[in-house]
Amino acid sequence: MTETATTIVNNLSQAIAQQTAKVGVVGLGYVGLPLLDAYISAGYSAIGYDVDAKKTETLNKGESYIAHIEGSKIQAWLDKDKFEATTVMERLDEADVILICVPTPLSDSRDPDLKYVEMTTEAIAKRLRPGQMVILESTTYPGTTKDVLLPILTKTGLEPGKDFFLAYSPEREDPGNPDFTAGTIPKVVGGLEPHSLKLATEFYEKAITQVIPVDSCEVAEACKILENTYRSVNIAMVNELKVLFQRIGIDVWEVIEAAKTKPFGFQAFYPGPGLGGHCIPIDPFYLSWVARKHGIPTKFIELAGEINTSMPLYVIHKLAEALNQNGKPIKGSKIGVFGVAYKKDVDDPRESPSFKLMELLEERGAELSYVDPHIPKLPKMRHFVVPDLCSEEPTPEYISSLDCVLIATDHTAFKWDEIVKHASLVVDTRNATKDLVNGREKICKA
Repeated sequence: MTETATTIVNNLSQAIAQQTAKVGVVGLGYVGLPLLDAYISAGYSAIGYDVDAKKTETLNKGESYIAHIEGSKIQAWLDKDKFEATTVMERLDEADVILICVPTPLSDSRDPDLKYVEMTTEAIAKRLRPGQMVILESTTYPGTTKDVLLPILTKTGLEPGKDFFLAYSPEREDPGNPDFTAGTIPKVVGGLEPHSLKLATEFYEKAITQVIPVDSCEVAEACKILENTYRSVNIAMVNELKVLFQRIGIDVWEVIEAAKTKPFGFQAFYPGPGLGGHCIPIDPFYLSWVARKHGIPTKFIELAGEINTSMPLYVIHKLAEALNQNGKPIKGSKIGVFGVAYKKDVDDPRESPSFKLMELLEERGAELSYVDPHIPKLPKMRHFVVPDLCSEEPTPEYISSLDCVLIATDHTAFKWDEIVKHASLVVDTRNATKDLVNGREKICKA
């Protein structure tokens, strides 16, 4: 390396060690905000970038829009002059380390949609200066950092590993899990070349309890895909077994509880009304897309995807059968969907199967309403037509007015005994009512 390049590496390394490096986070959502919390808590100053002016305005007022990041914490960042949020991407040169935490959805044809990653990288490239490090955290397919980000950044004429540094580290956030935070979840990191890996490792070690360096960005990218494909395949298996066991009169939930008493060789996965969250419904399709590019079939992964995406329709069939037992069709029936967040006790609706359930029910003429204490109004979604509804209060009067309560998310706030007591029919997709004794004749498991 030239003396200038060595100086650039040493200066950034020193700034990271002395906590004078400014951290920039692009994408202030369920990944970006926890990362800001980890680094500001570790003593760094940070700047948050987002195209959504409502988010930046909210944060700059010391308020939060994510339940597990309290507004008082953000206010403390502001009071200590450690944080500022902005929509002005021309300020990207102010950060020494830029973390990209933008969405990576699927297109309508279930191909990777990297437009947000590409737009962010283009914005960074316009302001890229010597001594900056760019780290992609968004979930994506192996090869993205090298094949998509690198060409955009090198158009500047700056050289990777000498003038700027590039790495990949997959986000591993688990919203609503009190046992793990951004700072306590082990961090896998891969660098474009040795200096990028060294600096990225040093950077994460300042705020994360355990950092696992790997040989390349591609290994780190594949690691994330493997984690979520593993979960998708196993969830598909129990979803398929649920359908089989219900047909032959066996409770799949009881089977799983019995099986998980084995202290080795078994990990419990649970069925549900479909997959939710940003990762598990999407990541396996990234992997199968890469496989198709290389002419390799991924039948196992694609079959799992088919099973999981079929579950909402299975639930609707079970609901129709249950209503039919009460002499009612779906059309015209008042159906209350309990829970629209993708999992228990979070305010995250991304890819929630509840939206598909509501879409299918509306197509069949149901009169829809919903209850979710964590989501007061239904947000707009990329892939679903969402009705303009606000959450109802689960009063006895409301519950008794329904023809069917559909349990889609088993929030702790729901009082199942009261719900079943006042409901005429309950379709339970989460085994939420397992401990109830009274009213079991009203409950249909789906």
